[in-house]
Amino acid sequence: MSDAALITPLRAAHAPGPTPLLPLAVRDLTLRFGDTTVLDSVSFDLSPGGCTMIMGPNGAGKSLLLKLLHGLMAPTSGRIDWGGHSAHAATPRQALVFQKPVLLRRSVAANIDFVLKARRKDRARRDALLEHVGLAHKTRQPARLLSGGEAQRLALARALATDPEVLLLDEPTASLDPASILAIETIVAEARARGTRIICVTHDLGQARRMADEVVFLHRGRVAEQARAVDFFPQPRSAAARNYLDGRIVV
Repeated sequence: MSDAALITPLRAAHAPGPTPLLPLAVRDLTLRFGDTTVLDSVSFDLSPGGCTMIMGPNGAGKSLLLKLLHGLMAPTSGRIDWGGHSAHAATPRQALVFQKPVLLRRSVAANIDFVLKARRKDRARRDALLEHVGLAHKTRQPARLLSGGEAQRLALARALATDPEVLLLDEPTASLDPASILAIETIVAEARARGTRIICVTHDLGQARRMADEVVFLHRGRVAEQARAVDFFPQPRSAAARNYLDGRIVV
């Protein structure tokens, strides 16, 4: 049985906060390290619902932007407004999954239990979450023994355990085999269908075409283009995006 075939629907919906985190407004966001500017006056808006893919060449600032949105880093200047909340205040209502899962050196089940306890969630949800991501048969196995795809599915289950309004993903399928990619995309698509807002960094053009409702394209630390996916892929407006989609080096 394939990994994707193990995915089952997750019925529980996230519990919204007193005011929604979306729309998101990013204004003149700048990040500098010493004399180096890595994000330069980045501005864009995201509406509620759907999946936004953040794309661009290496060094464009995509992963750093995701960390700023999640409140893991503070910008040098500029503003992040999550429905009237700062990035730091919005953090408990988001979840971030990295390219390389950071898992506790405990069992698969204990990784979920830890989050449920910390967030004061019903620990009875653990079994449903693990079944949802196709890991119910590995409950007692040490997380460190999971394959790359399984580890990423556990990281997603742990993120979903927080009932996030916004799910931030930093290249979640990099270096995974096609079956694992399909399984991850299936989990993310199901979360999106349940109302979780998806913001994902990816270099995978096929994945972006399959999943994106819109694209924010970064180039040299700036937003070169923001467009609906149905417009961006067939006819990008910026030269940088056209070169990127054509497989040419973008500098």
